[in-house]
Amino acid sequence: MQYDYHPGELEVQQRAGVRDSAKRLAGSIHAVVPVIAGAFLEERRFVVLATADANNRPWASVLSGLPGFARVLDDGTIRIEATPAAGDPLSANLETSPFVGLIAPDLSTRRRLRINGRLEIGTDGAILIHVDQAYSNCPKYIQRREGWQPTVEVSPQLVQLSTTLRSHQRDRIRRADTFFLATLNLGEGADASHRGGMPGFVKVNGQELIWPDYAGNSMFNSLGNIAQHPWAGIVVPHFDTGSTLQLTGRATIDWNLEHSAAMPGAERLVRLAVEEVVAIEGVFPPGLRLVEYSPFNPSENAGA
Repeated sequence: MQYDYHPGELEVQQRAGVRDSAKRLAGSIHAVVPVIAGAFLEERRFVVLATADANNRPWASVLSGLPGFARVLDDGTIRIEATPAAGDPLSANLETSPFVGLIAPDLSTRRRLRINGRLEIGTDGAILIHVDQAYSNCPKYIQRREGWQPTVEVSPQLVQLSTTLRSHQRDRIRRADTFFLATLNLGEGADASHRGGMPGFVKVNGQELIWPDYAGNSMFNSLGNIAQHPWAGIVVPHFDTGSTLQLTGRATIDWNLEHSAAMPGAERLVRLAVEEVVAIEGVFPPGLRLVEYSPFNPSENAGA
């Protein structure tokens, strides 16, 4: 059965003028995990999960492990053997969030797999995802990285929990070329996606983040969720050190063409008013080095 877009996705597709192309792409969303996608998942060394807290705020969280820590039990079930870092909202969310979104990227080849489904905790504590949608995405805006050290032991440590961004955290976001986005469609599901660009593509004004929405697959899964439920969570990984910066807050889609014209390549903007910040060190092994930026990144952002 072909995937049916929800009203938020349809609204954004219509406003963006891509309804016909999105309709054609709906056939690429599967209700089970294809065999080749399952093999891809089992080779991954980290995944990002999107879950909801008790107040229905989305959070994006990184889990890592040796190849096979995330694997397919059957074509409708994913099993993840990993423990959230102490202080990561994921620990509590696993008890309250009925839905979960997963993105499994291979930064060395710029491939990625997305899975959305229903969340369950196994009797042995493993995370189980009962698959509703599984699909691959194009490689746009993924920076190529190599040098993962999976055998290096990590010892996660909560560095800071606050309701506001600190100066050094704002600087870190401004230098970032990658983050992962969590959104929700209440009562229906969660979604995890990737966002990338040249350093400086995310603007930070006080407690507000602004980033460009570049041309993508026309499905608008993330923005469709925001249209329905105006909240979002992001996680900014620091690949050199293995630390993460997690944020959640109110999200809005800015359709003002004058505003997007000020950010090269932007077709529209997304704004996030930060409500909570979690900084954790040692979430995943350090030393994943940048090889090259994506050729799709708007070059005008270089050095911003």
